[in-house]
Amino acid sequence: MSTKKEVKTAQILSDVVIKGLQEVKGMNIVNVDLTSIENAICTNFIICTGTSSTHVSSLANSAEKEVRTNLAEKPWKREGFGNSEWVILDYVNTVVHVFQEDARNFYNLDGLWADAKITKIKDL
Repeated sequence: MSTKKEVKTAQILSDVVIKGLQEVKGMNIVNVDLTSIENAICTNFIICTGTSSTHVSSLANSAEKEVRTNLAEKPWKREGFGNSEWVILDYVNTVVHVFQEDARNFYNLDGLWADAKITKIKDL
């Protein structure tokens, strides 16, 4: 179970990530709160869709830049930039998933974690 401090820190990070995704027109952004899920691998997921490999890369880079600029943090791990169908930015307690639409539908993380609290973020 996450501590209150970890949850608050994850929420601040999530807000900054979401701002970065919105700046580059990320679509169908959701925040999946995993704090109520026993043995969850992190506090939350941010999931977003891009329209192409270029858009997915741009979204991930924007989120990463926003976090670096505002919170002086770098992801512990970043993967998927080779083909940019599914890019992951792992900030340990918060994991950002940026998908092309077909990959998002195929892996269905939204459905996989349906027991969690899922907050849909308005598209800008």
